[in-house]
Amino acid sequence: MKNTIFRNLNDPLKSSVNLNELNASQREAVTSTEGPLLVIAGAGSGKTRTLVYRVAYLLEQGIDPERILLLTFTRKASQEMLWRAGQLLNETCRRVVGGTFHGIANMLLRRHGHHLGFGSSFTIIDRADAEGIVNLLKGSLGLTGRDKQFPTKRVLINILSGSVNKSIPIDDLVYESYSHLSEHVDDILNLEKYYKEFKFNNGLMDYDDLLVNWKRLLDEIPEARQEMAARYSHIMVDEYQDTNLIQADIVRLLAHGHENVMVVGDDSQSIYSFRGADFYNIMRFPKVFKETKIIKLEENYRSTQPILSLTNDIMTNAVEKYAKTLFTRIEGKFKPRLFAGRDEREEAAFVSKKIAELRGQGIALNNIAVLFRSGFHSYKLEMELNSTSVDFEKRGGMKLTESAHMKDVIAFLRLRVNPFDTLSWNRILLHLDKVGPKTARKIADTIATSGSPGQALSEYPCGKNWRHGVESLAQLFMEMERETTPGVLYELVWAYYQPLFEKIYRDDFPKRQKDLDQLKSIVAGYADVQTFVDDTTLDPPETGKGLSKEDKERMILSTIHSSKGLEWDVVFVMGLADGRFPHSAAEVGEQWEEERRLLYVAATRARKYLYLTYPRELMTPDRQFRRVGMSPFLAELRAGLFERIDSDGVERNAPSFLTSTSTASSAITFTKKAKKTKLSVKDLSKGVRVHHPFFGEGVVNNKPQGRSVDVIFQRHGVKTLHLDYAKLTLV
Repeated sequence: MKNTIFRNLNDPLKSSVNLNELNASQREAVTSTEGPLLVIAGAGSGKTRTLVYRVAYLLEQGIDPERILLLTFTRKASQEMLWRAGQLLNETCRRVVGGTFHGIANMLLRRHGHHLGFGSSFTIIDRADAEGIVNLLKGSLGLTGRDKQFPTKRVLINILSGSVNKSIPIDDLVYESYSHLSEHVDDILNLEKYYKEFKFNNGLMDYDDLLVNWKRLLDEIPEARQEMAARYSHIMVDEYQDTNLIQADIVRLLAHGHENVMVVGDDSQSIYSFRGADFYNIMRFPKVFKETKIIKLEENYRSTQPILSLTNDIMTNAVEKYAKTLFTRIEGKFKPRLFAGRDEREEAAFVSKKIAELRGQGIALNNIAVLFRSGFHSYKLEMELNSTSVDFEKRGGMKLTESAHMKDVIAFLRLRVNPFDTLSWNRILLHLDKVGPKTARKIADTIATSGSPGQALSEYPCGKNWRHGVESLAQLFMEMERETTPGVLYELVWAYYQPLFEKIYRDDFPKRQKDLDQLKSIVAGYADVQTFVDDTTLDPPETGKGLSKEDKERMILSTIHSSKGLEWDVVFVMGLADGRFPHSAAEVGEQWEEERRLLYVAATRARKYLYLTYPRELMTPDRQFRRVGMSPFLAELRAGLFERIDSDGVERNAPSFLTSTSTASSAITFTKKAKKTKLSVKDLSKGVRVHHPFFGEGVVNNKPQGRSVDVIFQRHGVKTLHLDYAKLTLV
């Protein structure tokens, strides 16, 4: 029996989408379909559920699926929402247009880019590609050399991209954030001009170009704006607090003529200003859209009330906010715990021992996370966990397609859809024996004027020493020109590339081969090469997809930024010391307020148990120790919202889940260790055997320099260790 969509506008609660499964605020957000709507969705308040039901509800009201646009910040998010909407309604939801800002921009620019002079087969480049182009231009413009203290390619891309995402002129950004580079402003502006020309001439767009050109279409081409605004009669935007100014302008222009736009977000979770996100987009939305209706989602379905009481209080002193109070029906008597360690070592030891105790109480490792402000803040904890053999995963790794060998293979496929991509030609040609950068550039320029890369290569006047390599490459492209199936194209490329691959990466090619095997299966799943090439840049797969069950049992160590959108039963937030959180460089004002929101995001990741820790002593950059207090954000909290854990590790009023009996014997305790005499420089000389608590047994490699010594460890190689901190003992 087919699914039947029936409308009942007078009584939406009797529709086939059961709105009774929503709370009153969610239901109002779902059914308010005309005009601008701002949904302030507190952490864990069911915003995704609200968006899912709204998609299904719009379809049920007779809106064509192709006229609904769902914009998210990851493709996975939009796919999951539309899948869930389909479970509520039917397969019509698959026809709803959903994706990231960059993904939708890519789709629309391939349709309408001709208005701006772009063909439909442009190639999207990633950051590494962009840095490569900038480096090339630096050389051609004479901006390199021993006497030129010009910014690195990484810094230059940071400046060019930062200017776009923050909507700040390059010279203003340099004077504001890179004042030490102000003497190079004119050269940077000149380089930016050539960078734009290079991309345009080679049919390339970087991430930022996708948004910039989408906005240009809407802003400068009335015909394109009218067509796009008419196409999408109902627009929804997830995580609106993370949009930058360009994205906010795109939303405004897309809603031209109907203003049926719903944005969902939480001002208290705006933490990505370093990427260009503008906190004030969500604050000014009601001013941009004058008739905006505001709905707040305040019932939390994730955390216990004691956790929510503390997180509510974190935001009490926020300068600007949409006032909201999260509440829940989830019972829980465990108040958040606060522990102050003597130093970072004791803080890490507390977290490590508490994790061991929680595991003993039956809490799985993958339900535990430790969060911190910056990646290096977890170093001491990592040492502790390694010494106790606790499996953990530290979040924030390389994308699978960012590896050199992967980029090699993808370059061939990029050229199959865009033969004018000189960046990819350069990469491939430099693999050939006796072909250097100048020759590669000449060959690429010749190919760019030809209709057939294979024919152009076969006719190129080659030198005797490198003719064979070019002929083999010409044969490959002639074969590729006759084929369109992604999987078959991959096989052709691999047959050519394999001997080069084993030669170029001779030290570790078997390990890299596993990545290419994974790439092969990914490519085979695509219907066309263009979509695959786009996805490798817009939505690259992570390294190590398809984790084994054993891997999934690991606990998580993560920066707070990487934890957003996730949740665990137990969350530790480390390093909450004055000067570290907020960051010592944070100025009073918007930077300070974003740090407050960062703590709010961290605390709201916890479902049942929240631990807040900080060291009372920190090492300064000049290796001096200084006493510190707790973060000002913790000092502001009202009494009674958390319970302290004594410096000896004993929890007062510990809940029953922690102990099978009411005795104090099962609580964590720290026993003072007998003082060990630090090794003296005189104790060490080349060849002396020593032991390190993490690296194990090793041999001193040289005579100590000052208080530092190089030690060779069998499994870890040479490590430079400081005698005051390394805990070395003589074997």
